[in-house]
Amino acid sequence: MKQIVVISGKGGTGKTVMSACFASLARNAVLADVDVDASNLHLLLRPEIQERHVFQSGRKARIDAEKCTGCGLCLPPCRFDALFEDREGKVAVEPLSCEGCGLCFHICPEQAVEMETPIAGEWYVSKTKYGPFVHARLGIAEENSGKLVTEVRKKAREIAESEKRDLVIMDGAPGIGCPVIASLTGTHLALVVTEPTPSGRHDMERIVGLARHFKIRVACCINKFDLNLENSEQIQRWCGEQTIPVVGKITFDPAVMESVVRGVPYVEYTSNSSAEDIRRMWSSLLVLIT
Repeated sequence: MKQIVVISGKGGTGKTVMSACFASLARNAVLADVDVDASNLHLLLRPEIQERHVFQSGRKARIDAEKCTGCGLCLPPCRFDALFEDREGKVAVEPLSCEGCGLCFHICPEQAVEMETPIAGEWYVSKTKYGPFVHARLGIAEENSGKLVTEVRKKAREIAESEKRDLVIMDGAPGIGCPVIASLTGTHLALVVTEPTPSGRHDMERIVGLARHFKIRVACCINKFDLNLENSEQIQRWCGEQTIPVVGKITFDPAVMESVVRGVPYVEYTSNSSAEDIRRMWSSLLVLIT
């Protein structure tokens, strides 16, 4: 069982569109959306949820109103302004501001503060016409998304192993932060989707450096390459110097947005030259992981 993750140095390069196309082209794969901070692959795969699981992470303070005497000793030391005095003269917590440092827990003379592990989101196991799909939704202003990514990946691997599936295709997060690191580690191939802009090239170079730090094999796709042929040539030249295979050069097509609006993977929506380029890119990726 092999694992492919589709990543990008910046958002908006077409990473999720490519992932949905690969889901459509694969024959025996498990699909996973590990961009848990802004998951949207489900919009194109139209999953039917089979299982729901809560995700708990971090720590939040909770004040027992019956024990609290309203002494206010915990208010000044809170550096995040997460504590306030309510109408009854007791201290209450603003959950979105609380960082779980635990200072109020140690200060309170009445032991009215409890540190709890809150529900930070949900993750799902779904059924699609393309195969099993594992995805998640992180709550507003919640953190530890890398931990949720690991949870999603773990379940996707378990399904692939139990159902004897050959491949796990993951739609990764943009950037180089914790969720991306959790998406990359242990994968067999990372496809970096970039676009022919200065920021696209700069961020591609950063994500390639991160992948190589973890000794992950990298391939590159230049999406909308015909919008700036000079920048595309510079990206291709850089990839050649770094011995990174450019497996796809996809032309710009307004029909991509039409397919997204209709909730259909692009390679199913049309059979034009850009869709054929994506099909050829998928064949090249399969050769790289065999």
